[in-house]
Amino acid sequence: MNETPVTAVPDEARDALLELRRSIDNIDAALVYLLAERFRHTQAVGRLKARYQMPPADTAREAQQVERLRALARSANLDPDFAEKFLAFIIKEVIRHHEAIARHADDRPQT
Repeated sequence: MNETPVTAVPDEARDALLELRRSIDNIDAALVYLLAERFRHTQAVGRLKARYQMPPADTAREAQQVERLRALARSANLDPDFAEKFLAFIIKEVIRHHEAIARHADDRPQT
């Protein structure tokens, strides 16, 4: 495939590309911070579940979240299958965290 280097395109196109990329970079940063905030909350959920010996996974909640996210994706004109895969990735990581928190709680002496 023969690609034209960005430096060979008109200034107007290069400037527009750079502006779009800056916007994408800002959105990526916002996503990272939002994910960090989400995981702070899911860590708190994991500690609560561990304290009360609740299971790390909640399949009913997960199913509700999948349907909710798919609906949100449709309303945002985002592919619902992509949104579901993204949520599945996050849920898998959350459960991994919850399991680790529960293991750590099991290691502590009971008072």
